Amino acid sequence: MGSNNDEAEQVSPLAQQALASWSVPPYFTAAVIAAGLLYGRGFRRLHRRMPRRFPLWRLAAYLGGLGMLLIAIASPLAAFDELLLQVHMTQHMLLMFAAPPLILLGAPQIPLLHGLPRSVARRVAGPLLKSRPAGQVADLLTHPAICWLALAGATWAWHAPGPYQLALRSEGWHEVEHGCFIAGAMLFWWPVVQPWPSQPRWPRWTTLPYLLLADVQNTALSAWLTFSDRVLYPCYETVPRLGGIKALDDQIAAGVIMWVPGSLFFLIPAAVIVLRLLSAPGAIDPSTLEKVGLANRAAGAARLGTDKGKGVRSTWR
Repeated sequence: MGSNNDEAEQVSPLAQQALASWSVPPYFTAAVIAAGLLYGRGFRRLHRRMPRRFPLWRLAAYLGGLGMLLIAIASPLAAFDELLLQVHMTQHMLLMFAAPPLILLGAPQIPLLHGLPRSVARRVAGPLLKSRPAGQVADLLTHPAICWLALAGATWAWHAPGPYQLALRSEGWHEVEHGCFIAGAMLFWWPVVQPWPSQPRWPRWTTLPYLLLADVQNTALSAWLTFSDRVLYPCYETVPRLGGIKALDDQIAAGVIMWVPGSLFFLIPAAVIVLRLLSAPGAIDPSTLEKVGLANRAAGAARLGTDKGKGVRSTWR
């Protein structure tokens, strides 16, 4: 009991010191809040005009995605990312796997455009989005191959020991790291979510190998962290150990967090897509069935008439 109390007394000042050194990032927080207000303004207009296209769950998904960004970067969670690798990996999962698909489920393109002042939307945003160069860039960036490589590249580049420790030492590079994660993940989840009014580039079934291959590369990185017999990021050996957790044990926990929950972010959407593909052939409109039935009866009558004609001709012969 005495040793546990001593550990608690040692942990508490360290946690308090970490929290005291943390502050809310003003520019990032302001940008997220502005994105929420802009989307809400446009969504309110679109919900009135097209309630089926823009139901309330889209608003909830978009705001939930922004909330995940704030939890990852602008919450006390960020106070401990330099002390525990598992906290840092939790941040990365929120930035790459939780926030982007929720934001894209909100179909943000049109609400954000409608949220702008009309003069800005007509004179600046509208002509820019309609320009041919902008369309060509958008087509290139949303190509599934580019989207997949964006996530894989950001994941492996910033989890290599050198760049990872650079981001820990430099606040500027840390912000660049977060920006790469968010941008790469937004591109990756675009072909999966296919936010309206974007059109699918490839058949829907191709999303399955797309997700499964992403899970494979995530599993490879997680296994590297989990089964390594040495600390991959030596900076964690030089900082005070929060809770008495050894650096190698912290690394194993981080790998497991990225492995198990991380795989679910790929496998659950894949399962949903499989169910939709399997149910799609049966989802036929009743009016279509009626038309098909009438066409079959007409074709049967025509064949019957033809057979009778053949019978009459053979009789006369």
